[in-house]
Amino acid sequence: MNSPVTHQAPAAHPSASRQPSRSGPVGARTVRAAVAFGLAALNLRIAVASLSPVLAEVEHDEHLSSFGGGALSTVPVVCFGAFAFLAPRLTRRFGPHHLLWYALLALTGGIVLRSVPGVLALFGGTLIAGAAIAVGNVLMPQLVKHDFAGRAGLMLGCYSLALSGGAALAAGVVVPLESGTGWGWRQVLALMAVPSLVAALAWLPELLVPGRRSPDRRRQRPVERGGADAAAPTLGALWRDRTAWAVTLYLGLQSLGYYAVLSWLPTLLRDHGMSGSQAGWMLAFSSFPGMAASFAAPWLHQRLRPAFLAPSAAALLCAAGFVGLLTSPVSGAYLWMTALGLGQGLALGLALGYIVARSPDAHHTGRLSTMAQGIGYLIACLGPLGLGLLHSASGGWSLPVAVLLAVLVAQTVAAFGASRDRHVLASS
Repeated sequence: MNSPVTHQAPAAHPSASRQPSRSGPVGARTVRAAVAFGLAALNLRIAVASLSPVLAEVEHDEHLSSFGGGALSTVPVVCFGAFAFLAPRLTRRFGPHHLLWYALLALTGGIVLRSVPGVLALFGGTLIAGAAIAVGNVLMPQLVKHDFAGRAGLMLGCYSLALSGGAALAAGVVVPLESGTGWGWRQVLALMAVPSLVAALAWLPELLVPGRRSPDRRRQRPVERGGADAAAPTLGALWRDRTAWAVTLYLGLQSLGYYAVLSWLPTLLRDHGMSGSQAGWMLAFSSFPGMAASFAAPWLHQRLRPAFLAPSAAALLCAAGFVGLLTSPVSGAYLWMTALGLGQGLALGLALGYIVARSPDAHHTGRLSTMAQGIGYLIACLGPLGLGLLHSASGGWSLPVAVLLAVLVAQTVAAFGASRDRHVLASS
């Protein structure tokens, strides 16, 4: 496997000769593909992160309770898990490049629908956007392995950076746009459809690359239809593999903490006296150290020995941020957000890297991505909803943050298996 989180050099990857992209001089088409890939990745968090800074306004205007607001924040994460299991079938039907383009178009439509008045449109648009992102989540590691095999480390870093950057962009601009334009939250959230439309247009040339035409299933012979599937492991086989479960649990628990913070951090800070715009800014600010850490994650894991050091550092940084939120959430906000951003960004980069690193080829990457993100995000959906329920039940934030600290312990245990240098389904 040719990933930044393995000990082997790229040239030693057993399937490297079969991959279309190699390290070396970078051509114009490779640059164009990398830019389009980055724009697509940028949109896989914007729809989610743009909601939390205005969640209180949404709850007020749509007459939602705290539970309703938590449910709205949870819908996308549930979709990330549930719809991930459809991605392999859709990939076989349309091909990964065409499917990503369709997903970006569906994401654009879902974001627009979400801004239409009415609870049904709000939840329906959120569901469509979440389903589209779920497909994109599964496809991205597979595309890294297939299209950028010789530069997997760099592209994984860029992928993680784009995810964090999209979240920072969305969380940071929503409230200032409201104030600067005088628009309501509906109009501002509708603007979040523009980046996904731009990404869809940028990805369009990738559909015209020879060999990337959408497959016509009716014209393929049975042996051709089964070729890709025969090379891929079954999900059932992965479910019996300890390494696959370690990767899945690490991604799921890391995502649980990430989406819990993404959904409720502005509300926590508001409850402690911070203004709405400042609270939204703090969420955006945490993404900046997160972007740096996620981009550096492959490099750090390759050089830190033993390999368990990197996920341990991520957990300790997150723990420092959570403890700070319990003790002095407003006065030390910048310090806690820096620690939390670094920890969550590093954990995100490692989690995505493990999907590629623990797979011997693109077929295994696709299946492991489906399992890790399907089950992992179903675990993660407990974060936004669970924190909302705990906050409502306890009347404060001490219990919810204490639970997040406990989740870090389980995340660290999962890192033991996920960071181990071996492929899924290896005999030993």
